[in-house]
Amino acid sequence: MSWAALLGLRGAAAPRLLRAASSRHGSTAGSAACEPQAGGTVRVGCAAGFWGDTAASVPQLLYGGKLDFLVFDYLSEITMSLLTAAKAKSPDLGYAPDFVLTAMGPYIKDIHRKGVRVISNAGGINPLACAAGLQAIAKKADADLKIAVVAGDDLMAEKDNLKEARIKDMENGKPFPETVNSMNAYLGARPISRALDLGADIVVTGRCVDSGMVLGPLIHSFGWNRDEFDLLAAGSLAGHLIECGAQCTGGIFTDWHNVPDWHNMGFPIVECSSDGHFTLSKPPDTGGLISFGTVAEQLVYEIGNPQRYLLPDVTCDFSQVSITEIPGIEGGAVKIHGAKGSPPSTFYKVIATYLEGYRATAVCPVVGPQSVKKGRQTAESILKRTRLIFSQLGYDDYSAVNIQILGSEDTYGPHAKKKTDDGPREAVIWLAVHHKEKKAVEIFSREIAPAGTGMAPGLTAVVGGRPRVSPVLKPFFFLYPKKNVKINIFLNGQLVETFQEDLTFTSDAVISLDSPKNDELKDLPCGPHTYRLEELAYTRSGDKGNSANIGVIARHPLYFPYLKKTLTAEALEDYFQHLLERDHPEEKLVTRYELPGIHGLNFVLKNSLGGGGIASLRSDPQGKAFGQMLLDFQIKNVPDLKSLIE
Repeated sequence: MSWAALLGLRGAAAPRLLRAASSRHGSTAGSAACEPQAGGTVRVGCAAGFWGDTAASVPQLLYGGKLDFLVFDYLSEITMSLLTAAKAKSPDLGYAPDFVLTAMGPYIKDIHRKGVRVISNAGGINPLACAAGLQAIAKKADADLKIAVVAGDDLMAEKDNLKEARIKDMENGKPFPETVNSMNAYLGARPISRALDLGADIVVTGRCVDSGMVLGPLIHSFGWNRDEFDLLAAGSLAGHLIECGAQCTGGIFTDWHNVPDWHNMGFPIVECSSDGHFTLSKPPDTGGLISFGTVAEQLVYEIGNPQRYLLPDVTCDFSQVSITEIPGIEGGAVKIHGAKGSPPSTFYKVIATYLEGYRATAVCPVVGPQSVKKGRQTAESILKRTRLIFSQLGYDDYSAVNIQILGSEDTYGPHAKKKTDDGPREAVIWLAVHHKEKKAVEIFSREIAPAGTGMAPGLTAVVGGRPRVSPVLKPFFFLYPKKNVKINIFLNGQLVETFQEDLTFTSDAVISLDSPKNDELKDLPCGPHTYRLEELAYTRSGDKGNSANIGVIARHPLYFPYLKKTLTAEALEDYFQHLLERDHPEEKLVTRYELPGIHGLNFVLKNSLGGGGIASLRSDPQGKAFGQMLLDFQIKNVPDLKSLIE
């Protein structure tokens, strides 16, 4: 039984006394249903990193993870757009049904029996409907669970006021859209913590920061105060590392060939103590790998300035974080510390979505000699034919088109390997279009199949059949005052509390950060050797809106100075110039940041994704391959670096 239960406490008083009890007795607890592990630690596992993640994660964590909390992260900017479109079709939709039916349904009785408490943002833009679905399966399983909903992120009621205020997009400066389909604030961890204080067994949220689903249980368990910024930053880092599921346990790792048993990939567990130190591991007898490299890659995933990682509860500095491998543990484990924190802003970040036309993508394999040339000419001919039809029917031209011949290394632009023969004998047409009129895109969709009989030989199929016409929902980001947001907490369908962020420990002051000093690079020894970046570093890339980031981590500290010297912002801007879109000729689109704690660099590439998310017509709309493309970058005129570490 927990200290809270022994003392007969619930609500806000419990966490404070739990922490006091911990200091005296060496243990903490979140509620009677959640007993922490020995030594005063709390174990949190993550079973989903996106909407559509594997169902194999839940049983391994539930039965082998010895968990206090289980979290599921389903939301991204793309997912919010998809859920918005789903709710527009039916008011009962707008959440991730996989969470209810696949993740929780088969295991809800055992989750209840084991006392594991669950937190998920699967509520999307309809968290109350998601909770109702959970209530139904809990009742069927005869599991008496308290299901909480954190609502209040939906700001659609404010759209007219925001339009009058002439809000600008914080990324590109565009004016507030004329029509808005959804508008959600990124809430923090405190409402989740409060729902747990109130006795919730399951907490369903709408849009919140991903890491908040881990920080919330830690605040609840340890009673961390609003001004204990280093602790809040540590908890946020724990959440950031596991929020994408298997991406920190060997998934999409640069050295993929060293990662065993992908079919049984282990999902991550953080074991956290009240002083902010934590370890990262995975359940026994699972595949995957936890090492310095796998975790360091995830640390740099989808971040901007590592010294100013802005979250609703804390502003984090991850630049000096260290990751140390723990020897002798099957599958690997690491300990992590060094996160620093400072006050958060008085504003929430908000994502709005708005409709801007329609799109469709045709994917067609082409086989035979000169397949690349045949594929390109086929795609161009389809566009010419549909444009001819448009002119006859009075439609405008496409707003945008994208032709890629997969197999020809179009994605690499000028860095594509030159071929001496006629190229591959099989390729894939990727032909995507955007138009403001739905009927125009429907014409495009109908005109793909006729290419199989009236154009080049060897077009074998239209993958997925006639291309689906779908609305383009673009994101619009802005800041909104926290003081204007009221957060409602429901328990088993009843409103039990209205929560509002305490702004006592917040600040909007602009902190001047010193640029890193690279004086040591002046006298760096040179040499005759050239290395591919992959020989010296790990890489990982991801997206935020229309920007991408690429993290680069040295495989050995001695390599780091050479990476800093060669991989400048200018070098990256030149390397990816074929993917960058400039609003102004002199605009600088790449910014470099340093993470000396892990001997890493982080590059943010602005306007690099063709609009990003479902607004992009590219085959890589989220920049997932950018890090892989950089692995061939040449590090020249250096000594024999390999001999330095032998």
